[in-house]
Amino acid sequence: MSKVFIPAGYKPALSLYDTQKAIGLIKRLFEDMLCGALNLRRVSSPLFVTSDSGLNDNLNGVERPVWFDIKDTGSNAEVVHSLAKWKRQALRDYGFSTDTGLYADMNAIRRDEELDNLHSIYVDQWDWEKIITAEDRTKEYLKEVVDRIVGAICDTDQTLRVMFPQLQVRPAITRQVTYITTQELEDRYPGLTPKERENAITREHKTVFIMEIGGKLKSGKPHDGRAPDYDDWQLNGDILFWNETLQQAFEISSMGIRVSPESLDRQLTLAGCDDRRQLPFHQALLNHELPLTIGGGVGQSRLCMLLLGSAHIGEVQSSIWDEKTLKLCKEAGIPIL
Repeated sequence: MSKVFIPAGYKPALSLYDTQKAIGLIKRLFEDMLCGALNLRRVSSPLFVTSDSGLNDNLNGVERPVWFDIKDTGSNAEVVHSLAKWKRQALRDYGFSTDTGLYADMNAIRRDEELDNLHSIYVDQWDWEKIITAEDRTKEYLKEVVDRIVGAICDTDQTLRVMFPQLQVRPAITRQVTYITTQELEDRYPGLTPKERENAITREHKTVFIMEIGGKLKSGKPHDGRAPDYDDWQLNGDILFWNETLQQAFEISSMGIRVSPESLDRQLTLAGCDDRRQLPFHQALLNHELPLTIGGGVGQSRLCMLLLGSAHIGEVQSSIWDEKTLKLCKEAGIPIL
C-alpha cells in the first residue's frame, strides 16, 4: 500500500502544460551542464540484460527484477534496475580514456518499490561513469566530483527560475555542500533512525553528501543497503537536498568511486555474495580487465520534482499508482500524469 503525504495548502507552481515545458528545459540544461562538468559523452544503453551476465544492479539484493524469456535465443533477460555495472564494461568496450566518461538515459522498472511521494516503479535517471586513475581513488577526489554535480544542478536551477519566474517563491538550491560520514551521522544523532538522521542534517545544512554507505556502523547495522559489487563502501555516498515542499531530505543522486579488484573481493565476502565471483562481470573485474572508475545516477524525475517544487513524483512522470494515491491526489488538486 502506498504512503502519500499531502502538504498543507499545496498548489503546483506551473500549469500542466508549462510543467511539461519546464521538464524539457531541465533535462536539456542539466545534460549539457553535467557533461561539461565531468567531461562526459552520451552513449546508447540497454533496457534489459541477460540474467546470467551479472550486469544487472542487484540494489539491496532482495528486489525482484522484471524478467522474460527470449524465444530465439533460449535465454532469459532482466529489465535493468540501473546501469551501475554495465557502464564500467561499456567504458572499456567504447575505448574511453582516463578522465573521460559516458552518460546514458536509463529507464528501469523496479517492481518491488514501495510507492510514496518520491518512489515509483518507473525509474529514469542519467547514469554516468568516467575513468579515473588509482591516485584518484580518494575522498578528496570524490568531494570534487560532488561539488561539480551540485554546481550543475544549481546552474540549472538558476536558469529555470529566470525562465519561469513563478518558481522563485521556492528558495534557490544551496550550492555549499556539507560532507558527513554515516558513522559521524550516527554519533551525532544516536537516538534517531537513519532516515531521521538524514532529515536532521539536511534541514540544518540544506545540501549534504552522506559518505560511506554499505558497511556496518558501530551500532551493528548499515546506514542503508548498497550492493557490494559497484561502489566502494568507503568511497561512496548520496547527494541530498532539503525539499521545502515536503519538508524532508531529498536524495537526488547515489554515486561513488567504484570497487577495485581488492575492495570487490572484500565486499563480496562481507555481504555473503561470494557466489557472484563466477559471473562474467565479476570475473573481468577481479582479473583487472576493467578500468578504475567513478560513477552514479542522477534521478531525472527526482531533479524535475525538486526544481519545480512538486509534491508528488507522479506530477513529473507517467507511471502506475494505486487507487488510494490517485484519490488523495485528486482531492488535493495534485495532477498525476
